Amino acid sequence: MSTPPPWLRTVDAAGLVDEAGTVRSTIFAEISALATEHGAVNLGQGFPDEDAPREVLDAAIEAINAGVNQYPPGRGMPVLRQAIAEHRERFWGDTVDPDTEVIATTGATEGIAVALLSLAGASDEVVTLEPYYDSYAAMIGLSGATHRTIPLRGEDFQPEPAEIDAAIGPRTRVVLLNNPHNPTGSVIRPELLERIVARAAAHDAVIVSDEVYEHLVYDDAPFTPAALIPGARERTLTISSAAKTFRVTGWKIGWMTGPAELIDHVLAVKQFTTYVNGAPFQPAVAVGLGLPDSYFDEQRVSLQNRRDLLSDGLRAAGFRVSPSSGSYFVVADAAPLGINDGAVAARELTLDPGVASIPLQAFAPRSTDPVVRSSLRFAFCRTEAAIADASERLRTFAAR
Repeated sequence: MSTPPPWLRTVDAAGLVDEAGTVRSTIFAEISALATEHGAVNLGQGFPDEDAPREVLDAAIEAINAGVNQYPPGRGMPVLRQAIAEHRERFWGDTVDPDTEVIATTGATEGIAVALLSLAGASDEVVTLEPYYDSYAAMIGLSGATHRTIPLRGEDFQPEPAEIDAAIGPRTRVVLLNNPHNPTGSVIRPELLERIVARAAAHDAVIVSDEVYEHLVYDDAPFTPAALIPGARERTLTISSAAKTFRVTGWKIGWMTGPAELIDHVLAVKQFTTYVNGAPFQPAVAVGLGLPDSYFDEQRVSLQNRRDLLSDGLRAAGFRVSPSSGSYFVVADAAPLGINDGAVAARELTLDPGVASIPLQAFAPRSTDPVVRSSLRFAFCRTEAAIADASERLRTFAAR
């Protein structure tokens, strides 16, 4: 049998090819289209209702009017790279060289793609947590590497030490982390991160840590950037983004920090993908990164309140709700409502009572865990009014 072409490896790895070989759209596109068609409250995709801080928007407008509309440098504009380095030092005490250890990317998604395509190949294994963001599997498939997973288990979705040890081995080239975690909202405990780092170091694997929700950690959960775990810095690429922190998901300004050699490897691939991106948005994001602590604190408190509002509403409707310690999302098990297939439920609930969500199994298509199969991911990055509306619709529906 011939080797599948790259496009087919990509969609097949993402679980978008059925047994008949038909390629279907992502569940995100399907649910969002259904929500629009039927006037549902869309708690599916993780994009906020509210706009960016005024200072950030004004900085973008100013840059456009000033003619900052041509190709920026391949590594990113100096003002952005300097702001990223200062932000990293300010919040995490991690010193990086803005000239050699920082690169701007077209959102975190491109950062993930170019990291995997630059580091992993057909003879390698890439390890992720499971459930996982769907682009991880797609890019692993495109790279030709084999995808291994560490299941997240229990009410708070944590990895088991034995399963960490079993997944990371001599063929592991990359350990791709996501913390705080999408879709589960978990924050991985530091001692478990330490075990992952130790296993990666033992097998000389690179750690790629997706930390786009670094500022959205609730209840004083013990979030630790992976690069700060002892033994990790020299082998860790950290990815973050303006999208969630500044509510600009459409700008696609992300970044990566890490050892100069690894950044050079990523640049070798990136220069032939997007090359550069978003010139007027780069200085605007630099302004955002320099906002006072009060902005980051207020955003975290506001989202924590909305998380609580949605979690209470889901419990009132009969769902079993897992604690969310970070991100935009909360996972709710629909089994107490007699629902065992979250994929079917997500479609049906979008139509009636008109609340859109994403089935957890979309992030773990190979899982046989019944909790994964019956659970839904809801986004709380919406207005309180939208969350209250969705909660009431679900409560009324469950009471029928």
